[in-house]
Amino acid sequence: MVKTPPAIFAIWPRAAIARWRSCARPECGRSHSSSPRRWDRFLLAGRYTLLEQEALHAFLPQCLDHGARVLLGGVFNSGILASGTSGPGPHYYNYAPAPPDVIARVARIEAVCAAHGISLAAAALAFPQAHPAVAAVLPGLASAAEVASALALAATPIPPALWADLVAQGLLDPAAPVPVPVVAGEPGVPS
Repeated sequence: MVKTPPAIFAIWPRAAIARWRSCARPECGRSHSSSPRRWDRFLLAGRYTLLEQEALHAFLPQCLDHGARVLLGGVFNSGILASGTSGPGPHYYNYAPAPPDVIARVARIEAVCAAHGISLAAAALAFPQAHPAVAAVLPGLASAAEVASALALAATPIPPALWADLVAQGLLDPAAPVPVPVVAGEPGVPS
């Protein structure tokens, strides 16, 4: 298990951002531009979330092997992990109405969260931050109210049993690092 602080925002130095470039030349084909060996930062949108962890076994380990860090966008999978499925739809996933199988899976994740007294959005925001390759999450906030809400979600303590129940129900990859509560007074943690 990996200890992660509840922070959700990281600010990169302007100089680092100024060095980012995309390559439009033919020699920067997909096999090269998507390799962690050539880059020190990646923006990964929607492929490492509470709903899906497809980046866990190939992309994220390669980033760790080569010292690349990942900024995660789309941690709410276009909204379905922020709003859940219990309210009226339409429910969105990957910028389109969610298919029935996705709605069913999210409803199961949401039920586990509810059984622990945790909102789906709080768990969705906390989960991806536990991976050591992840430098920051970008929750896609559109207003001051959404920023305040995200900060409140980030401060929500998530019980370790929630992650264990998601794994036990086949809803979370057992190899995925999960957040561990930070306890005041531990070394490196303010009291």
